[in-house]
Amino acid sequence: MKKIFYNVGSSRKGFSLAEVLSALTIGAMVLVAVLSIYSRANRTADSIGRKLDSSRLPSEVLQLIAEDIDRIITSDLGTKVTIENKFDNGHPSARLKIQRSVYNSENKEQTFEEIVWQSSYDYESQANGLILYRSHSGLVSEDKLLDEQREDWEKEYSFVPICTGVTFFKVQVPGGEDFLDNWSEDSLPEGIVVTISFTEPFKTVAGTLDVPDTEKITRTIAVDRTRKIAFMLVKHEDKEGQKDEAEQAVEEDEIDKEQEGVEEQSDEQGKPRERK
Repeated sequence: MKKIFYNVGSSRKGFSLAEVLSALTIGAMVLVAVLSIYSRANRTADSIGRKLDSSRLPSEVLQLIAEDIDRIITSDLGTKVTIENKFDNGHPSARLKIQRSVYNSENKEQTFEEIVWQSSYDYESQANGLILYRSHSGLVSEDKLLDEQREDWEKEYSFVPICTGVTFFKVQVPGGEDFLDNWSEDSLPEGIVVTISFTEPFKTVAGTLDVPDTEKITRTIAVDRTRKIAFMLVKHEDKEGQKDEAEQAVEEDEIDKEQEGVEEQSDEQGKPRERK
């Protein structure tokens, strides 16, 4: 019988320590590379989302304010606009109140409808910014702007938070070359300028917070679009000069035609005719 001997020392039942360490190192490098790529893609997606939201959300808020102004302010009879601007924890904050009044049978003034847009600092949130609120009150119980989007329990609250994270909110009235930060006159302003931003603010020399002008979204809203606008046509000197040249050219053409007619008549008669 042939005997077979096995070399026990040469048989391998697992990996060596060096191979295990090499595999762990390579796996860790691959995992770090994958996580870095995922983190970079996630940051890119977040930045794109923030850019889209930063341009879409301000436009939606300004559109809601414009709808309230267009719906309530129809004429200067019984309508009043109040505008206040201040700094709330360093952030530019504003309050816009649109009030429409009527008189009852006893000739007493009553608030028919009142809408308030105002921003307030959010002390409970970790984000350093403002919350934009809107309230609706008065004899008109139906809120045509937000009732369809609100739940039944939300209708019991007068101030409804519209959005958070606002870093700049200002409401002004155009007054010539400058803007008025406050308005409490009985007459209506010609227009209302609303500016809003959600960009990260910076601290100014005065100690307040501000955002770059390029990141501010501004909309000018006409208060009364049915008002009569006086147009005035202005004559420019270049247009007058062109008109004079055209008239002079027409006169020269008429003179040439008269001369041609005189020459034709003199040729037919055989003797020239003196022109007076």
